Amino acid sequence: MRTLRARNPFVSLYASKATMAWLVGALVVSLVIGYGSATLGHENKSQIAMLAMLIFPAFMLALLDSRKLIPYLLLVWVVCPEIRRFEDWMEGTYHSVSLLSIAPLLTSAVVIIPILSKIHLLESALKRLLIYFCIALLYGSLIGMTKNGMGTFYDLANYLIPMLLIPYAALSNFEKKDLDRLLVAFSNTAILIAVYGIIQYIVVPPWDAFWMNHVEMTSIGQPYPLEIRVFSFLNSPGPAGMYMGTALAPMILEKRWRGPLGWIGVILVTVGLLITLVRSAWVMLFIDIAIYTAVSAGKQKWKLLAQLSAVIAAMYFIIPKLPGAQGLVARLDTMTAIQDDHSYNERLDFFHTVFPMLFAKPQGLGLGSIGVGTKLSNDGALGEYGIFDNGFVAIFLTFGIIGGILFFWGLWLVIKYLISKRKETGGLNPYTRLALSALEGSIVCLVFENGYTGLKGFLLWLVVGIGIMAHRMNTQERRQRTDAATGRFKDNSL
Repeated sequence: MRTLRARNPFVSLYASKATMAWLVGALVVSLVIGYGSATLGHENKSQIAMLAMLIFPAFMLALLDSRKLIPYLLLVWVVCPEIRRFEDWMEGTYHSVSLLSIAPLLTSAVVIIPILSKIHLLESALKRLLIYFCIALLYGSLIGMTKNGMGTFYDLANYLIPMLLIPYAALSNFEKKDLDRLLVAFSNTAILIAVYGIIQYIVVPPWDAFWMNHVEMTSIGQPYPLEIRVFSFLNSPGPAGMYMGTALAPMILEKRWRGPLGWIGVILVTVGLLITLVRSAWVMLFIDIAIYTAVSAGKQKWKLLAQLSAVIAAMYFIIPKLPGAQGLVARLDTMTAIQDDHSYNERLDFFHTVFPMLFAKPQGLGLGSIGVGTKLSNDGALGEYGIFDNGFVAIFLTFGIIGGILFFWGLWLVIKYLISKRKETGGLNPYTRLALSALEGSIVCLVFENGYTGLKGFLLWLVVGIGIMAHRMNTQERRQRTDAATGRFKDNSL
């Protein structure tokens, strides 16, 4: 058997290419770390070294077009904020702006490598929708560069790099088992977030407490056990909640997407989501499940409803037994009396204040004017619109009226692509239904925040990308069946 493998020229060629790629990559990383050590200060040296070590495996996986690239990128998005906090704690200095903040974006950018080699094979329908997004981003960049400096490029990267998952998905030759593995990897990272979040809720590690004491974010509670709004590995409760909420939907909906822990994993992620106290994540979760159920076949609807009922029943018994349950119950009660909730009323006042600006500045403020990117043009502090609680207004205020319309038209074209040919292929497959529910849920949840940037954008376009992959597989299988049937017909006619 060894002799046969050794004589196979394709295996030998692939192995030699892989070996050479790893050696070249290792040399580049060594040079980067060596140069940083020789020329930069201690703080920058450590950040450069960690950045290089995170990017190197992603670069190699992208170069080899490995199926493990996306799971690795998910892990980087999850652990980087915690690595940054731990480094700050070790140094005893809080950095409001850090190179590690952009590590997930830079690492994720490597998906461009497999895209470039196959970009000429991209379907015209997908090219068209990407053009609409790109026009909006180009316009937002031109406006932003005149006003917002480096924040423009950071904001552009937060929109564009996650969006690269669309052409990556469209040009990848994944099989259905590979799609299941991607969703299991997603579930496993969500379980990891939930488990650490539960530990954080009960113990509050010192590096997390150190960060809370310096970050000046009053909405995350106090750095004491049972008084913290859990953010787990991530940089605030919002992303942690949205990550677990996005992952919880497929975990509830399909057994094969739950990972090795099965229902135990579902319960852990449910508890982790609860202690983040992020209500918008629950809204998104229920919307995703409702849409998925609505577009499913009749028999499957009853199965899904039974599974959802089981989760709700488990929550009913688990929540009162959790430490600090009184605060959790009080937070959940506001979902049934939303008009009395302080946070809701603040969001409503904010919307009434900012909405008139859309008509006062129809050209938009450009990329870098809203969100974390404002730190780069404001000496490390959030700018006027650093915290923005309405995604609809954020998109139109960033891209202007025309740019905003183009952006939403691009979203509509993605939906149109996913539902196209559903009659010819025998209806929507589970992956496409999941993609549709995530995309439509993201549009509804714009009333809370903009879900198309950074980690939230990466997760959304990952799920949508999985739907695109499955849609392409179904279309190709249909064409093969048609070609085979046509071939038989021609043979018979002869």
